[in-house]
Amino acid sequence: MAGVRQDVVEAHRIVVKVGSSSLTTAAGGLDADRVDALVDVLAKVRGNGAKDIVLVSSGAIAAGLAPLGLTRRPRDLARQQAAASVGQGLLVARYTASFARHAVRVGQVLLTSDDVSRRAHYRNAYRTLDQLLAMGALPIVNENDTVATDEIRFGDNDRLAALVAHLVRADLLVLLSDVDGLYDGDPSNPGASRIDEVAGPEDLDGVSIGSSGKAGVGTGGMVTKVEAARIATGAGIPVVLTSATHAADALAGRPTGTLFHRTGKRSADRLLWLAHASTPLGALILDDGAVQAVVKGRKSLLPAGIAGIEGQFAAGDPVELRDEAGHAVARGLVNFDAAELPRLLGRSTHDLARELGPAYEREVVHRDDLVLLHT
Repeated sequence: MAGVRQDVVEAHRIVVKVGSSSLTTAAGGLDADRVDALVDVLAKVRGNGAKDIVLVSSGAIAAGLAPLGLTRRPRDLARQQAAASVGQGLLVARYTASFARHAVRVGQVLLTSDDVSRRAHYRNAYRTLDQLLAMGALPIVNENDTVATDEIRFGDNDRLAALVAHLVRADLLVLLSDVDGLYDGDPSNPGASRIDEVAGPEDLDGVSIGSSGKAGVGTGGMVTKVEAARIATGAGIPVVLTSATHAADALAGRPTGTLFHRTGKRSADRLLWLAHASTPLGALILDDGAVQAVVKGRKSLLPAGIAGIEGQFAAGDPVELRDEAGHAVARGLVNFDAAELPRLLGRSTHDLARELGPAYEREVVHRDDLVLLHT
């Protein structure tokens, strides 16, 4: 397919995500030549077109394997965190030295989902990234693997990249991998064909999507990349998926890899993070009236509409809102601890305030901290 991709050429703020397998050897450890090749492309794009570039880079855990004497990525969280602790410093040092060849400063930004699903944290993350760009630095973003627990992990940097693209109000997301695009079957099969463009979910009907990359040092695969593309395009951000070796062509708008067209409208709403990055720590069971008020009326959830609770959570934690059949209809940040809620259930805020004080005359989940789930 000939021609230049206008969405790519016209993009001013671009988020580029690169996977571990594109930066490291299969045995672990950074490949300096691969890092330098990517940096050369990004520095040129940034310089020639006065573009803002945010780099979401995997590779911290993989870079820490060899220095710690590990032959493969560990499965347990504690050793993953240890490898990330060693590898993150090596990764940023390598990027710092490589970008310095082009007189480009870099800034490290480590995120957990908890950092950006909460309102104040979301605003702070945006301000930090926006200010780095305004001051001429290139942010390098990664999940904070060193301290992230299972409950607050993104799980893969493809999804993180889609959410960062939304956070910084990017015009384009480029996902770089070890595969040069999305195929209609296993790329290793002779009959498989690359899909040049995806206009919407219907274009993926019947497409077999594999589950892992080639190198075995990362966590992502084609499934996570397609999901990241779905998140980004649904927020009004087009996505190009290709291999790291084709990064220059992809960023120049040449028809390489797979272009996912935007399917939704741009939004500056942090609720996308709440929907896609948070892990519920409990559940609130809603009666039929509350379900209608939340889903149809877009109202806050009050204690009078809650029929039961599940799990152990603290005020500010993400929880699922379920109907009485157990279907999740929404997700939100709860204003009470699980231990506080049983005596509040089914009661009006007016009665609770009169008996327990004005602190109890508030929503269990405010509508500004609530996102509907389309399941």
